[in-house]
Amino acid sequence: MSFDFTPFLRADLPPAAGRFGGYAEFNFVGGHSDAGSVPGDALVAALAKVVHRDGKLLANYGLSHGALGYLPLREYIATMLEDRTGMPTDPGEILITTGSLQGMDLVNEALLLPGDTVILEDVNYGGQLSRLRKLGVNYVGVEVDKGGMRMDALADVLAAQKAAGVTPKFIYTIPTVQNPSATVMGLPRRQQMLDLAREYGIPIFEDDCYADLLWEGERPQTIRSLDDQGQVIYCGSFSKTVAPGLRTGYLVADWAVLSRLMPLKTDGGCGALEQMALAEYCPDHYDAHVNALRQTLKAKAETMAAALEEYFGTTAEFEMPQGGIFIWVTLPAEVDTDRLTKAAGAAGVAINPGSEWAADASYGRRRLRICFAHPEKQQIRDGVARLAEVCHAEFGVPLRSANVER
Repeated sequence: MSFDFTPFLRADLPPAAGRFGGYAEFNFVGGHSDAGSVPGDALVAALAKVVHRDGKLLANYGLSHGALGYLPLREYIATMLEDRTGMPTDPGEILITTGSLQGMDLVNEALLLPGDTVILEDVNYGGQLSRLRKLGVNYVGVEVDKGGMRMDALADVLAAQKAAGVTPKFIYTIPTVQNPSATVMGLPRRQQMLDLAREYGIPIFEDDCYADLLWEGERPQTIRSLDDQGQVIYCGSFSKTVAPGLRTGYLVADWAVLSRLMPLKTDGGCGALEQMALAEYCPDHYDAHVNALRQTLKAKAETMAAALEEYFGTTAEFEMPQGGIFIWVTLPAEVDTDRLTKAAGAAGVAINPGSEWAADASYGRRRLRICFAHPEKQQIRDGVARLAEVCHAEFGVPLRSANVER
């Protein structure tokens, strides 16, 4: 390349991307899933069947079903949400998106301007936090405990915002297998959140992408299922349950809202083959697939917890997750996980520093999010052992005797 584009690039672009050189030897980052659980053969069979039957629909944008997406997939989602979450849903009020991130971008674009305020859990999805910062939006964190966002703290935050003359644009919440804390909000809190949103007259944006990965018990009712006034926008995804590479998510909202989001979706429609394959695969296979995946992930989480105990002992504090694909870990006060992330990366261990997953970056400075879904069990053990060695070398965190003897 000899032509220099630099003078023509916008000055506010993010730093240039580096070339992908492969994943780390021990990869504990991102939303990767268990590779052995991807239902490749069943998806191939489903796709072959549906393309033979409906392949001519590929000649049309939206598969002849309009901008909302492939109707059979929307019909399946509507049935699934009612059966699993007690949320009756009209397929005409479901918008298929390219992963949940596109749904998030549409909601943010429709509702937010620079200087606006969003209320969210004080530890939160890094993708949403970075988006809000880029938009120039203020966000206020609400404390999370073992039951998710605390409603007494939410009430205090909303009262303080009102006293300051601020009307937040929405409450963003991940109530089921919260990211990164993996907590689950009980039904009473969900109702209390909706009641507070009613009291203060603000919407709720409910992100439920991990809800099917609860290991025990029934999936809780959604907050939207409690809402009879159209105050909740709901977001879901197949990326965490079937395969992250499929990039298929969906938004649910009353038509008055959805009709304003749709014009912002200017991509010409989501991937047609993914929609067709999922619509054919899910009715007969989704429940069994998710049930098996839950057990696989639970076993890996137990392996991760045992490895943290073996190599870190009491210096790594965490709550055993109730589902999902990650563990939120607190290390001693002298540990800076931004620095640890760089040192661990150089040693072949990829981790997410807590500063990227906290509304207050300083709160996340001694914390990290570890994804256990993709590595095999022995990789989990070996990777945690190496991470402990790096942490000891960088910060003097004591090693367990079993690690010292290695």
